[in-house]
Amino acid sequence: MSGLVRYFRYHPGKYLVAWHPKSSTENERTTIVYGLGQTEILMRQIAGALAKRIKWYIGEGDRVEQGGDMGFIKFGSRVDLFLPLGTKIEVAMDQHVKGNKTVIARL
Repeated sequence: MSGLVRYFRYHPGKYLVAWHPKSSTENERTTIVYGLGQTEILMRQIAGALAKRIKWYIGEGDRVEQGGDMGFIKFGSRVDLFLPLGTKIEVAMDQHVKGNKTVIARL
């Protein structure tokens, strides 16, 4: 989804394995909220035990375009998406997805 970055924060932290239940609150991570109008998406990049490096290209007030780069996690790790209620999810549990290729959901 294209839109404006309304909130951006970098949170230093631990490097627990990405699937650990506390990794989303204790690991190094960025939190980004962006959207258009009343529709917002929260995206969280979470570094894992091997990644240990998050890079981002955006800040509050920046415009982002669907399919554009916002940042990356060196050596991979985890990205959590928090979507509005009523969003039609287009992926299945445990499905492998590819950035800028797989449609995750339709608003």
